[in-house]
Amino acid sequence: MRTELVSEPGDRTRPNEDFASVALPASGQGGSLVVLDGVTPPPDGTGCVHSVPWYTARLGGALTELTVSLPDVPLVEALSLAIARTASAHGDTCDLSHPRTPQATVVTVRWTDSKIEYLVLSDSALLVESPDGLITPLLDDRLDRVSRTALTSAEVTDATLRNKEGGFFTAAADPSVAARAVTGTLPRAEVRALAALTDGATRWTETFHEGDWSDLFLYVRKNGGPSLIEQVRGRERADAEERAYLRRSKTHDDATVVFVEL
Repeated sequence: MRTELVSEPGDRTRPNEDFASVALPASGQGGSLVVLDGVTPPPDGTGCVHSVPWYTARLGGALTELTVSLPDVPLVEALSLAIARTASAHGDTCDLSHPRTPQATVVTVRWTDSKIEYLVLSDSALLVESPDGLITPLLDDRLDRVSRTALTSAEVTDATLRNKEGGFFTAAADPSVAARAVTGTLPRAEVRALAALTDGATRWTETFHEGDWSDLFLYVRKNGGPSLIEQVRGRERADAEERAYLRRSKTHDDATVVFVEL
């Protein structure tokens, strides 16, 4: 088995809001990965005294532990338990009903000798390679769909879309949101390798159009996650003034890549 994990902040003067882990239990029976992309808070705050990195560290740590310690519990339930555990850690000090309470996108995968389980919530990406080299993107595209709607409606705002029916969902303080995730199970024999990436890394495909999902996966396999992120940083710097690609987006975003070859 080969694993690679890289996570770089978009701004080295600010904490990285992403979280990533790979867990390989001492028993040698399978493993898991977790990738979170913390949602950068607005200037007017989140109703929480804690930072987004505080939140992603606790949610990611809880989810990593639960995917290993409760191998028979479905990933949806594991995420629900992790959200509840994290909420209980700051429910007495923070307004968890605030629409921008600290939150994150989620990708988690757990594998055994016989199967691969996956869960994707919001716009981080999971790419899966089959033994014959076919690359399949496993995505939650609701944010992309509602973003297109927002462009055509002045009445649509983040508050009307985030964690709302007909909008998109992120892991925040409500454990029931776990049931909104895109989930599935694949036979282990049908998966050779996989990659999980936050949207700071998938800019290579989604923003700068350097290649499709298959090209992105093959680039990571051949050149590694650090090289992919450096490619993205170069394109971001080149577009910093013209904003032909980034438009209203921040120039640099936290970027994380986890690659696992089974």
